[in-house]
Amino acid sequence: MKIAVIGQSLFGQEVYCHLRKEGHEVVGVFTVPDKDGKADPLGLEAEKDGVPVFKFPRWRVKGQALPDVVAKYQALGAELNVLPFCSQFIPMEVISAPRHGSIIYHPSLLPRHRGASAINWTLIHGDKKGGFTIFWADDGLDTGDLLLQKECEILPDDTVSTLYNRFLFPEGIKGMVQAVRLIAEGKAPRLPQPEEGATYEGIQKKETAKINWEQPAEAIHNWIRGNDKVPGAWTEACGQKLTFFNSTLNTAGLVPEGEDLPILGAHRPGVVTKVGLILFGNDDRMLLVKNIQLEDGKMIPASHFFKGADINALELTEEELVMAEAVRSAWKRILPSVLEVEDSTDFFKSGAASVDVVRLVEEVKELCDGLELENEDVYMATTFGDFIQLLVRKLRGDDKDSECIIDYVEKAMNKLTLRMPHQLFIGGMFVDAEGAKTYETINPTDGSVICQVSLAQVSDVDKAVAAAKDAFENGLWGKISARDRGRLLYRLADLMEQHQEELATIEALDAGAVYTLALKTHVGMSIQTFRYFAGWCDKIQGSTIPINHARPNRNLTLTRKEPIGVCGIVIPWNYPLMMLSWKTAACLAAGNTVVIKPAQVTPLTALKFAELTLKAGIPKGVVNILPGSGSLVGQRLSDHPDVRKIGFTGSTEVGKHIMKSCALSNVKKVSLELGGKSPLIIFADCDLSKAVQMGMSSVFFNKGENCIAAGRLFVEDSIHDQFVQKVVEEVRKMKIGNPLDRDTNHGPQNHQAHLQKLVEYCQRGVEEGATLVCGGSQVPRPGFFFEPTVFTDVEDHMSIAKEESFGPVMIISRFADGDVDTVLSRANATEFGLASGIFTRDINKALYVSDKLEAGTVFVNTYNKTDVAAPFGGFKQSGFGKDLGEAALNEYLRVKTITFEY
Repeated sequence: MKIAVIGQSLFGQEVYCHLRKEGHEVVGVFTVPDKDGKADPLGLEAEKDGVPVFKFPRWRVKGQALPDVVAKYQALGAELNVLPFCSQFIPMEVISAPRHGSIIYHPSLLPRHRGASAINWTLIHGDKKGGFTIFWADDGLDTGDLLLQKECEILPDDTVSTLYNRFLFPEGIKGMVQAVRLIAEGKAPRLPQPEEGATYEGIQKKETAKINWEQPAEAIHNWIRGNDKVPGAWTEACGQKLTFFNSTLNTAGLVPEGEDLPILGAHRPGVVTKVGLILFGNDDRMLLVKNIQLEDGKMIPASHFFKGADINALELTEEELVMAEAVRSAWKRILPSVLEVEDSTDFFKSGAASVDVVRLVEEVKELCDGLELENEDVYMATTFGDFIQLLVRKLRGDDKDSECIIDYVEKAMNKLTLRMPHQLFIGGMFVDAEGAKTYETINPTDGSVICQVSLAQVSDVDKAVAAAKDAFENGLWGKISARDRGRLLYRLADLMEQHQEELATIEALDAGAVYTLALKTHVGMSIQTFRYFAGWCDKIQGSTIPINHARPNRNLTLTRKEPIGVCGIVIPWNYPLMMLSWKTAACLAAGNTVVIKPAQVTPLTALKFAELTLKAGIPKGVVNILPGSGSLVGQRLSDHPDVRKIGFTGSTEVGKHIMKSCALSNVKKVSLELGGKSPLIIFADCDLSKAVQMGMSSVFFNKGENCIAAGRLFVEDSIHDQFVQKVVEEVRKMKIGNPLDRDTNHGPQNHQAHLQKLVEYCQRGVEEGATLVCGGSQVPRPGFFFEPTVFTDVEDHMSIAKEESFGPVMIISRFADGDVDTVLSRANATEFGLASGIFTRDINKALYVSDKLEAGTVFVNTYNKTDVAAPFGGFKQSGFGKDLGEAALNEYLRVKTITFEY
């Protein structure tokens, strides 16, 4: 179609570009006149393409269309007018002229919030749903027939900017293109707008944005965020107008301790604290404001209100002075109306708009060795002198305001002082859960409460996913090179190594892991995993593919391996840090962002890991950690439309449920490491001493809380009795005790419910006729200790032969001498296929049996020998997808094929 685009801004520019890509002919662009010597982005783009551009200051005078303006428009012969964002009043002579009429984008769900400040009023009214409408223009004010609408959820702390950037801008562009496509296909509906529920609100201006303090905290919060950034909600305090930005109701755990700020008309004074300004509604509920704009236009952190100007201005080095002059030149290019940029020159008072903020951020990145600023940084340092000070502080690594406040739980043990975060980790900050909900995490060694941990709610998941999505789409993580990404992961691994004793002690405290094992395996392998995948970051490559040429032209096809986006990772309680590392390292190496749900009973090493990501310089929002229940947090991650991948380790039952949720929500990519009943076949020709040693390890390693534990041992008849005798001798040597004692072999089970299941599992084995050789009971001492247990005479039909105990229970069955195929059939007669093992000196037998075993891992004359470079994952109902090794990267990548013709 022949289209006239009428409007302005980056939104208008993007709609224009997409319409051209769709094959439509844009016959003319009508935009606003240049301001302060700067052309609108829509007009600039069209001029590059040679499309006629018109910049009428007005279309009509005293209600009458200007004939020469209308004539210039009509000469283009447009078949459709597209108004993506237009601040001018367009006369009906133009609106009605094209064959298909005119369509307009409006950022609300009409008929609600008609008028020019629709986004503001959506937030001010506290709407739970927002969105946009594309409608057919008529002679009313946003009253035309509806063509298309799309809605989204409004998050509790959304502002005009976040709502616009997250949904209204990207989805609005797609919506405009879709609307034009429907018109071209003759399928565009015309649905009359209902008058029921219709509202009209006026334009928000500074003079009307004053805060009314006679209302609840939630209403005040909505007023502030609805006016953020323009025009800005303000009040009077300390003899001046103060404008508030970046408001939140998430004040759980905040104590209003600090310096009072009397506010004219407020129910009670505000309180300036170390995290911001606490305000109160007339219901005495709190809200927190993080930024304040003073009457002179200077933006400051609210926590700095009483600190005054920074008298300790940095003295610049010669190199920094050169950088400052380069940035000064950038300001001159952006502000053409300013003759000379002085230290006192204010960016915004000199005519800069929001689009210029984006440009300045990009200019600084070019000039300052890739330094990444947030848009917020420009608003916080609006004069050139302040801006240079900000840049130098960031370049020197002296950005004190970026420090995260962590409320630690401290415990002295194992000759260390443990400092453990206990709150949710969202967007680079430790925060309380919605409603300040918490739960107790328990020390399995004695059953005592370690601390209260924040219990994530569904709304917290939404916040974390939004933070991860923003970090992926707009943050530094997606912009740095793969090599720099690897450098950050190496730094993270180094920090984990520096804190390995603390991490291992926390694993012992929270999960009951034996400290010496935790140091080597839980933590040691976690460090190795991050180092391994850090090395992969700049080696993720596509390929070039020879294809048939479209002669006489030629073709080139290449593939790119790209990150998926926001990933959800749900980890189990048996190896809290190691399972996190196995999945998260590959996920981050591939360039994704992540929301991690640690097991509810073992959250503390995950939260300590979160702290280390901050110290490593991982950008905020890349890693988010939410302790909580699977039914709430895990389910919401599986259902969330912005999560593109779920990595899960846990039970087969839950894995099936996750698969279903991922399919029904948005067909997420899924990898699952599920239950196991791993067979270990011990042949008579084995090294018996080694078989006993490894057989013990295969079952009792990590208290049996091991996904690849040998769930059933098949021992050849001729060595069966001798094997059992030696195993029992070894079991009786095992020391059960405090996991922090260096001579302890066997610590407590992870939690009370699991201990009870083990008691019931062994009772069932006895009832079914298996022989209980030793163990089978809870140890009579405080804590969740269970005796290492051995069953013999286990028949194939018994439940303990089929079901996983996930505990220190050895299940031994005989098989006839030399009957290899029968024992193979029995070993494979399970729906699980995670791991398996063989002990034999016969290489031919080993190769034959390993070929026939239906399991993702086969150990030969060893067991539990995993390595960060070797892929790990199961067959059948033990799941699919791989952790570790190069194969793991593919779980967090997508392949894009690109074909050129030349």
